[in-house]
Amino acid sequence: MLNDEELLRYSRQILLKQVDVAGQLRLKNSKVLIVGLGGLGSPVALYLAAAGVGELYLADFDSLDLSNLQRQIVHDSSALGVLKVQSAQARLQALNPQIAVHTISIKLDTDNLPAVLQSVDVVVDCTDNFTIRGQLNTACFAANKVLVSGAAIRSEGQISVYDPRNADSPCYHCVFGEGEEEGLTCSEAGVLGPLVGLIGSLQALEVLKVIVGFGEPLIGRLLLVDALNSHFRELKTRRDPHCVVCGVRHE
Repeated sequence: MLNDEELLRYSRQILLKQVDVAGQLRLKNSKVLIVGLGGLGSPVALYLAAAGVGELYLADFDSLDLSNLQRQIVHDSSALGVLKVQSAQARLQALNPQIAVHTISIKLDTDNLPAVLQSVDVVVDCTDNFTIRGQLNTACFAANKVLVSGAAIRSEGQISVYDPRNADSPCYHCVFGEGEEEGLTCSEAGVLGPLVGLIGSLQALEVLKVIVGFGEPLIGRLLLVDALNSHFRELKTRRDPHCVVCGVRHE
């Protein structure tokens, strides 16, 4: 049930027929893992906390640096040198004390991801490293967890949803293959702050759609954003029946 304070706090989204009280209860009872508390993870965490997702698991092993503050809006200058998960936890609990915020300050990898994923319903990939993206994808499809993946660099961004519960959904590996061993990061190539805010906000929206069950999530679709020209482009993506990660999951 929702108490009086929750009914008031979430009243503007409860008014939406796509959400209503039943949808708000789904959010309250959901658990979401956010991997990376940087430019993408900041708006994801803020909007999911504000929306009333019952439990948030924040995963990041890095500490806050001055150069992060241009875009990582869940943090502030007082948290310089502090672990990002601790800084974000304090901000989110201040924003919404009615939710639970857990921190994971170790580096996630193939060995520890399966145990972490047992505790959550949806995973949000807000990382900037292809290796961990691949590991998250493999672990999510093995654990049957929805993965909402976003990326941004320079002035371009992308987002898609990979759902192992959906027989037609590709996985991240279907779309991007093995990728590159080491791609450019924001620290090397730069990035526009509002762009990561936009992609992160879209990721948060996709999480709400998946949990509550409204709208059409970006499953089988890759949304590309060109911030310089304000262009949005959508590419259809397909499941690879021979994919080494998900190809045999429905056999």
